Amino acid sequence: MTVSQDQRSTDRSGTEPDAIVIGAGFSGMYMLHRLRALGLSTVVLEAAEGVGGTWYWNRYPGARCDSESYYYSYSFSDELQQDWVWTERYPEQPEILRYLNHVADRFDLRRDIRFGTTVTRARFDETTDRWRLDSASGETWTARYLITAVGCLSAANIPRIPGLDTFEGQWFHTGRWPHEGVDFAGKRVGVVGTGSTGIQAIPVIAEQAAHLTVFQRTANYSVPARNGPLEDAALREIKADYPEIRRTQRASTNGHPFLISERSALEVSPQRRREIYESAWKVGGLRFRACFQDLLTDKAANDTASDFIRSKIRETVRDPDTAATLTPTDHPFATKRPPIDTHYFETYNRDNVSLVDVRRTPIEEITPRGVRTGQDVHELDCLVFATGFDALTGPLLGIDIRGTGGRSLGEKWAEGPKTYLGLQVAGFPNMFTITGPGSPSVLTNMPTAIEQHVDWIARTIDHMRGHRLVRMEASEQAEAEWGEHVNEVANRTLLPMASSSWYLGANVPGKPRIFMPYAGGFAYYAGRCDEVADAGYPGFAFA
Repeated sequence: MTVSQDQRSTDRSGTEPDAIVIGAGFSGMYMLHRLRALGLSTVVLEAAEGVGGTWYWNRYPGARCDSESYYYSYSFSDELQQDWVWTERYPEQPEILRYLNHVADRFDLRRDIRFGTTVTRARFDETTDRWRLDSASGETWTARYLITAVGCLSAANIPRIPGLDTFEGQWFHTGRWPHEGVDFAGKRVGVVGTGSTGIQAIPVIAEQAAHLTVFQRTANYSVPARNGPLEDAALREIKADYPEIRRTQRASTNGHPFLISERSALEVSPQRRREIYESAWKVGGLRFRACFQDLLTDKAANDTASDFIRSKIRETVRDPDTAATLTPTDHPFATKRPPIDTHYFETYNRDNVSLVDVRRTPIEEITPRGVRTGQDVHELDCLVFATGFDALTGPLLGIDIRGTGGRSLGEKWAEGPKTYLGLQVAGFPNMFTITGPGSPSVLTNMPTAIEQHVDWIARTIDHMRGHRLVRMEASEQAEAEWGEHVNEVANRTLLPMASSSWYLGANVPGKPRIFMPYAGGFAYYAGRCDEVADAGYPGFAFA
């Protein structure tokens, strides 16, 4: 959606509000709402021409949420969740964007959002204990508090393949899709990447294109979404049960309204285990990984799930060689982001779809006519990069952020991200990072994690104001201890076994290989944050 000039907000707080929020997606809009409730003058700076964050930019064919609609939503307003009507189990991008625009209108948020404003620099002034921000258009703001709501998956990762600038066709990245859409009818299309995004886009593009060539580096597990319309009776039941749904989300490992089974995959008979997997496969969605409690902690248990999905791939894909190429063998199930799909594997049974294994024959270069792998040139009219993002750190490092002593965040994180609770960085006072590295973030249902972070930040700022404190900063010791804990918790799981995972930054050349999100579970993490606040914020220094 593009807003007209008269819809653009003006900064009614001038250039020196109490707080500045960068980003107007799920995080930034709720942060604005909470800070307003505290009586803080707040400005949100947003690079796009509308609200929505990731759902503003990601408009590629098949773009859809992989959490179910009724809980991929705000919980802070019962009136909002009672009034809004979701139409599908897994909502498409346009529906989610309509929802976020509805929230912006319902809570009158736009008047404090500066659209079309790209923040390029942020510097902490130690003499005034305020942040100074500069935009690409030359505007400047200062504020006591800086809150980054830039998203975990917003810095597009475009691979540096030689010859891309010579390609005579059109090329696109899924995270920066043209708002007018792309017509693939009659075109020879290539898609690079088979992660969550590629798995969504490939079936839809295959239905449009004359021919689709998929360039796969890493084969992926995927479970059917079983998407469909939400019936009125189901919606009424959900709305009546929202209090319990939200309680379950907050008590869960991943912020979903279901708990992981307490049984082990190894304690049931092979026949019973198969029945459990078959039942979950028929229902579809992310609940599949909740079948057993030890799928991410015991390799033998995980093998049972991995082998089940591999058997489904072989059953679905008719050509044995193609099925073998699509079958993942180099990482356990769910150690990379576990996709859900609509007819992904079935797409490879189409006559107009080809699969190229670029692990076996890597992409050498992009030519004016297409993509060269080894001795073969795959002639293309359009090229789509479904290559994901520079996750978690990329959006923050894309801004020149400098804390005390002029030290940049890039220098601080040269060997990998360091935070305390994923909420603050030592040396960067009064800067709060919503769903930053070291928090559960991408391992959870994002709105659940976002609301927990925003509420904690709002409580903390209220504490500071109530005690006439002007400066808050994580200590280096607390940051180091939290980093050790994050690493220790990750190593109790199988997650680090996926060496090519973007959880580790492995999709970006030169990026430090560190497991970035917190794998100790959402409920435990939220409890830890509350304990810190209740105890007077040990690990933080105030002035």
